[in-house]
Formats: sequence, C-alpha cells, structure tokens
Amino acid sequence: MKQSIVTCLILLTLMGSASAQNRSRSALQSATPPLQSQSAYGEAFYFAASPLPCVGVSCIEGSAYGEASYFAASPLPCVGVSCIEGSAYGEASYGAQESQDCAEAKANAARLEARLKDWPALGRYRDMNGSLPTPAGDENRAVFLGDSITDGWKLASYFPGKPYVNRGISGQTTPQMLIRFRPDVIALKPKIVVILAGTNDIGGNTGPTTLPAIEDNLVSMIELARAGGIGVVVASVLPVNDSGKDKDGKTINRTTRRPPEQIQALNEWMKKYAAQNDLIYLDYFSAMVDAKGFLKEDLSGDGLHPNEKGYAVMAPLVEQAIATAIKKKR
Repeated sequence: MKQSIVTCLILLTLMGSASAQNRSRSALQSATPPLQSQSAYGEAFYFAASPLPCVGVSCIEGSAYGEASYFAASPLPCVGVSCIEGSAYGEASYGAQESQDCAEAKANAARLEARLKDWPALGRYRDMNGSLPTPAGDENRAVFLGDSITDGWKLASYFPGKPYVNRGISGQTTPQMLIRFRPDVIALKPKIVVILAGTNDIGGNTGPTTLPAIEDNLVSMIELARAGGIGVVVASVLPVNDSGKDKDGKTINRTTRRPPEQIQALNEWMKKYAAQNDLIYLDYFSAMVDAKGFLKEDLSGDGLHPNEKGYAVMAPLVEQAIATAIKKKR
C-alpha cells in the first residue's frame, strides 16, 4: 500500500512538471518576437517555430540549433517573401530550393545597395566615357542627358550616322543628373546637350521636391553647359496617361504621382526661361498630348515611356532643335 502511494506521488509530480514545462514553452513562444537583436557576429536570429516570411534581404539559412540565422549584408528587408522551409529537425532550411520571390528580392536588394553606394550612378558610363574619342573639329556631337525615356532611346537606329551620345539613366532625377553633368556631358566635349528631365522629380523618385527645386537644378546644368561652350536644348517633360498596362496587364495610374498640372507648369517655366536666355526649347509635349491633356495612347504602352511610334514623333523634333542650336553657336 505504501509503495502504491509513493508511486502515485511520483507520477503526479512528473505530470505536474511536464504541464509546467508546456506552459513555460507556450509562454516563451508567445513572448519571444520573431526577430531578435543583432549578435556580436552581425547576424540576427529568428526562431522558426513555423514557416514564416523571411525578414531580411539575404534570406535565411538554417543552423544546427533550431533557429535560422540572417546575415545582415543589406540594410533593407525583403518583407513578405516566403523562403523558409521546415526541416525534419524543426529549423528553417535554405539552399537550392530558393523561391523565385526570394531570388527576386535579393536581386532587388543588390540593385538598391549598388544605388546607395553610387547614388548619381557615376559608374554607369565611366568606362564608356573613357573610351570615347575626342570629337573631330567639324563633328556636331550631341549628348542626350536624361532618365529612362532617354536611356531607352536607341539613338543609332533613329539617327544613323549621327554623332549622338546617349547618357540617359533610368529612374534619375535632376539632382542626380546635375552631379554627373561634368563627367557625362562636359568631359565629352559635345557641341550640344539635350536635357530631358523632370518627370521623375515630379514623381518623387528621390523623395519629395518642389518645382522651384527642379528649376534650380535645370538652371545649374544649363549654366555649367554654357560655361563650357556647349549649346543647350532644354526639352519639355512628356505628358502621361492612365491607360497604360504593366507586365501583368493591369492598368497603371500615372497621373496621381505625376499630376498633369505640375508637368504643364514646369514646361511653361522651361519655355519662358529658354526665351529669356536665348536657349532652344524643345516642345515634345505639344506633339504628344491629346485633347484631354494626356499622353496619346498610341504613343506609349505604359502611359509614361514612348513606344517606337512615340520616339518616331520625337526624333525629327530633336533633330531640328539640335540643328537650330548649332546654327546659334556659329
């Protein structure tokens, strides 16, 4: 009898201990945040009780201790990218089965990191600038400076045999172009520079700005060009529309980020400034706008960037503007 009582007490004690452990484990899981603080080795630890989105651009590697370690190689998170798979040991594993979403997030993070290291993208054309020969005395070299609209323009196809140099960079704004104006324009010794900029400033690509700030950057580029004996063609910002489609066929809203009234106000300032300072104003806007004030639908597939037909409208206009600017220099 006494032995039975002792046995029961031992069993009850063990059951109580197990129950307390379960309660402690549950409390610990609910109280522990998914991502702990940085360790002395520069990584963060995530206790993977279940497959969750990875919080970190380098994604997650499984350790032998049931947690996943994230090596913080980039300052930006890839929130919402599911790249964790539960292993037989209860930890997260990451390897050859990397998801497409995670791969895209890592690639995007690498691009963002590169942009942070070279914000004005001075390295984009460094090698090309170095290998570009000095223009001959009678060469009417023209540099096209701009954003993606310029970057995507195949100048050799539209102007065969012309000494036109493309120095557009997708996504750029006027402060970025101003920083690279000397290596990408002045150092190339062109007779003419065609500046097409401003739409990404209005769109807030590098943060909020104002029309006077955009105008100041344009004036600074113009003054640098004229100080270097380079003729200036200042081009209007193109209109936009909300009829374009993205790669998934969904409609893209352009006019919210790029209000037509701001585009028109900036263009009016450019036109007035050009007239007051003996510059060539290149009016793409009037040739590409519809009766409602938007970019003609047949000239663009996404409501912002010209298609082949759009560039075909722009080509004779810029060629005439360059010719006029060269005559003014003589």
